[in-house]
Amino acid sequence: MSERTSYAAQPDLQADCGSCFGLCCVALPFSRSSDFPVDKSAGTPCANLQEDFRCGIHQRLRDQGYNGCTVFDCFGAGQKVSQVTFKGVSWREEPDSARAMYEVFPVVRQLHELLKYIAQALDLPAARAVHGDLRRAYERLDTLTRDTAETLLAVDVDTLRGEVNPLLLRASELARAAVPGRKKNHRGAHLMGSRLRGAKLRGASLRGALLIAADLSGSDLRDADLIGADMRDTNLCGADLRGALFLTQPQLNAARGDARTKVPQTLERPLHWAD
Repeated sequence: MSERTSYAAQPDLQADCGSCFGLCCVALPFSRSSDFPVDKSAGTPCANLQEDFRCGIHQRLRDQGYNGCTVFDCFGAGQKVSQVTFKGVSWREEPDSARAMYEVFPVVRQLHELLKYIAQALDLPAARAVHGDLRRAYERLDTLTRDTAETLLAVDVDTLRGEVNPLLLRASELARAAVPGRKKNHRGAHLMGSRLRGAKLRGASLRGALLIAADLSGSDLRDADLIGADMRDTNLCGADLRGALFLTQPQLNAARGDARTKVPQTLERPLHWAD
């Protein structure tokens, strides 16, 4: 892959629902709550899943109370399991394969999430010193995601995450070191409901921070490390997130923003954000 090509923009790391057997709508469970209007057990197809494996209310999910669906992203794992692991044969065509398919999907989803983070790190010019190790980690995980169902079910994702995390942390440190001024460290901080309106957080570490319902409106979050930050109902109105490190689409979708919120070019402005 050339230096000018974005790793994070690879099609393999983008959800392609048209090539998936609706795995997120079948394999995963959900409970009646503010995120879902009904209960559904794992392995049971959602009532809104159509014969073509598409969602019948995709454009009205929030209106129908399925907020949880709008903040989920398989990072391309759905089509990988459907078309590669199970060779394009669906659980409807081969009911005996259904259980294995449902069990493999969450594993590959976690591996694809790791691949997405590695890809984002490979897109950081300032992290060039660790690009070699990152590429090797990417190739290893990508090869693993193409292995058999039996192999994937035996994968220890926590161990793999433990091996990749130091590389991601180093990439973050290198990228944020290029940001002028002193950087704040809120790694793992409990900031639920905190009033941080207009906060100067450029280049800050917010890794794993709890930002649920925090007010970050008008804040400068450029080049901030947001990997694993819980951004449910976080107020991002007018905030600047350009260049934010390891920010994902599900995090944006879970937050609140408006037309003034500046988002990275690699992500989409959520449709439910206020104009």
